[in-house]
Amino acid sequence: MATRTSFENSNEIGVFAALTNAYCLTGVGGSENFFSVFESELSDHIPVIHATIGGCRFVGRTTVGNRRGLLVPSTTTDQELQHLRNSLPDQVVVQRIEERLSALGNIVACNDHVALVHPDVDRETEDVISDVLGVEVFRQTVAGQALVGSYSKFTNQGGMVHPRTTVEDIEELSSLLQVPLVAGTVNRGSDVLGGGLVVNDWTAFVGLDTTSTEVSVIESIFKLSSGKQQTNGQSSIVTDMRSSLIDQLS
Repeated sequence: MATRTSFENSNEIGVFAALTNAYCLTGVGGSENFFSVFESELSDHIPVIHATIGGCRFVGRTTVGNRRGLLVPSTTTDQELQHLRNSLPDQVVVQRIEERLSALGNIVACNDHVALVHPDVDRETEDVISDVLGVEVFRQTVAGQALVGSYSKFTNQGGMVHPRTTVEDIEELSSLLQVPLVAGTVNRGSDVLGGGLVVNDWTAFVGLDTTSTEVSVIESIFKLSSGKQQTNGQSSIVTDMRSSLIDQLS
C-alpha cells in the first residue's frame, strides 16, 4: 500500500522522513499531521521517531540506514545521537560518520544487502557503510547522476530509478542489486525519487502530487499490492498500466 502525504505543503517527503524495515525517522515539523500519518501506518510494527540532525529537520537527506544500522553525518550533536540510540531498537547500530559529502541520503542508496554510493566518497566511509549496515558497497552512477540516493530507491523486493536511465544501465544495476528495477517518477513527473518517496518491504509513502499511475507503478515494482504478489516486476507493470497509458495518449 502506498500512502500519499506532505510535509507542511512540501511534497518532498523523502527529505523529511527516513524509513527502513526496523524504524522510521521523521523531521520535527510545525504540525503533527506528518508524524501521525507514519504512526498510524507503522506503529504496530516499528518505532516512529521524531528527530533532528544538526538542528535541522531534513532527516531523510542527511541520514542513511537499513534494519541493521543508521549512519548520521558529523554535524549531528551528541544529544541527537543519544536520542537516536535511546529511541531505536537495540539491534540497530547508530554511527556518526566523518564524510565531506555530508548529505548521506543523497549519496547512498541501500537495502538490507547492497548499497550504491557516490563515486567520490572516501574509502573509510565505504568501509563504515559496509561494516555498520552489513552490505556490499558499489560505487555507481544512475543515468549519469552521481547522487545515487536522490535518483534511485530500492528495497529487498524491487527498485525504481531515474526515468532517463538506459535499458542497459537498468539491467546492469538490477543484476548488481539482485532485485527487479523499473524507471519511473513521483510527484507528477519528478525524477528526484529519493525526495518524493520513502519505502520499505511492506509499505510506501509518496508526495501528495503523485498520480495514480505513478502509485500503481510503485506498488507493483515494490510488491506492495495486497492482492497477488507480482512475479516479474517490469512485465506486470506493462500489462497493468497499458490501459491507463493508452487513455493518456489518446
